[in-house]
Amino acid sequence: MRACSLVIALLGLCLPVALPAADRPPNIVFILSDDLGQGQLGCYGQKLIQTPRLDRMAAEGTRFTQAYTGTSVCAPSRASLMSGLHMGHCPIRANREIQPEGQKPLPAETRTVAQILKGAGYATACTGKWGLGMWDTTGSPLKKGFDFFYGYNCQRHAHTYFPTYLWRNETREELDGKTYSQNLIQKETLNWVRAHADKPFFLYYAITLPHAKLEIDDLGIYRDRPWTDRQKALAAMVTRVDSDVGALLDLLSELRIDDNTIVFFSGDNGNDTGPGSEMDKLFDQNKGLRAFKRSMYEGGLRQPSIVRWPGQVPARVCDEPWAFWDFLPTAAALSGAALPADLKTDGLDLTAFLKGAPAPKRECFYWELHEGQAQQAVRFEDWKAVRKGPKGVVELYNLAADVAEKNDLAATKPGLVKRALELMEKSRAADPAWPLPASWQ
Repeated sequence: MRACSLVIALLGLCLPVALPAADRPPNIVFILSDDLGQGQLGCYGQKLIQTPRLDRMAAEGTRFTQAYTGTSVCAPSRASLMSGLHMGHCPIRANREIQPEGQKPLPAETRTVAQILKGAGYATACTGKWGLGMWDTTGSPLKKGFDFFYGYNCQRHAHTYFPTYLWRNETREELDGKTYSQNLIQKETLNWVRAHADKPFFLYYAITLPHAKLEIDDLGIYRDRPWTDRQKALAAMVTRVDSDVGALLDLLSELRIDDNTIVFFSGDNGNDTGPGSEMDKLFDQNKGLRAFKRSMYEGGLRQPSIVRWPGQVPARVCDEPWAFWDFLPTAAALSGAALPADLKTDGLDLTAFLKGAPAPKRECFYWELHEGQAQQAVRFEDWKAVRKGPKGVVELYNLAADVAEKNDLAATKPGLVKRALELMEKSRAADPAWPLPASWQ
C-alpha cells in the first residue's frame, strides 16, 4: 500500500495542478482555420469531407450560421479579431506585403485581446500564423501581448507547408524542408497547453490549413478516392484540421480543465477555391452563399463558427449574427478584465449571448476591403448593401429571403439604399492608407 501511495504521489508531481474552476476565470482558446468555408464541414452540410470532431464539437456547443469575419482576406480579418475593431476603424484593411518577409504591422497604439488578457494575469500564446508584423516592427506578436509564439510570422511564408524554417519567438529555427509544418505546430501547441494548465491561459491557435498551396503529408482516407490530386489534398487538409482540433479538446479533458475552458472555432474568410472550380463542383462548398474570399458577399464574410464550453454554452444552432470584432470585449468580460477607458472597440460583449440569451442589439455590421478595387458592405437587420466598382453603385439584398444575394432590390428600395450609404459613411474613419475612390463622392 505504501509503495502504491508513493507511485501515485510521484505521478501527481508530473501533472500541472489546476486551481478549482470557481477560483479562476476560464481559459480562452480561439482556433482559426485559414480559408475554411462554411460548407467544408459536415455540421454545415458537407457530405464528402469528414469532420467528425468538429461535428461533435458543434453538437456539444453552439453552431452559428451567421458568424462574420472582420473582412474577406487574411491580415485585416485577423487584425479585426485581435483589435476589436471593424474595417471602418481597423488600422489594417487589406493584405500589404513587406519584403523580404512580413506584412504591414499593427501600429504601436493598437491594443490587442492578448494584451488585455495578459494584463489580467493570463498566460498567452499564438501558434500557427501571425501576419501582422515582423519582430522588428510595432506589430510583432511579442509586442502585442503574446508570451510565446511558434510558427509562421509572415503569411506569404505560410504558403508552403514544408518550410526550411519556422519561428520560435524571435529565433529562426532551421528545418530540412521535408517536415510538414502542421506536425510541428500542433506539437508545440499541445505542449504549451500542458505547461500552462495550472493558471488561466489564452491560446490563439491560427492553423494554416487549408490555405493556398494544397499540400498534405498524408492523404489518409482520401488516397483512393476517384478525385483529382487537388481535391484529395483539400479534403485531407480539412480533415487534418478536424483531427488536430479533436486532439486539443482531448487534451483539455485529460488535464481536467475542459469544463473551465471556452473554445471558439472559426475560419478567417471564405474559401479560396471558388464557385465553378473543381473543388466547388465536387464538394459544393458554399452551400448557397454567393462568392468567396476577397468579396463582400456572404460567401466571403460568413464563417463556420462553433463555440464550446461545457455547462456554460448550450447545445444549439443559432441563427443570430455576431462578428470577429466582438471577441475582444467578450474575452475581456470572461476574464474579469476591465477595458481601459481610452480603448476604442466596435465590438459588443457576447457573454450572455453565448450562454443562450438573445444577441445584443446593434445598429449595423460594417466591412470594407482594399484589394484591387475598394469594396464596402453594411448589414442592418436583415438588409445587406454592397458597394463596389468604379461608380460605387450600391446593391441591396434581403438576407432573410435571399441569402444567396441573387435579387438586387436597390432600384425598388431607394430609402434603404440611402440608409445604407449613411451607415457606411458613419461607420468608417477616413485613413489615407485606405482611401475610397474619388468617383464615389
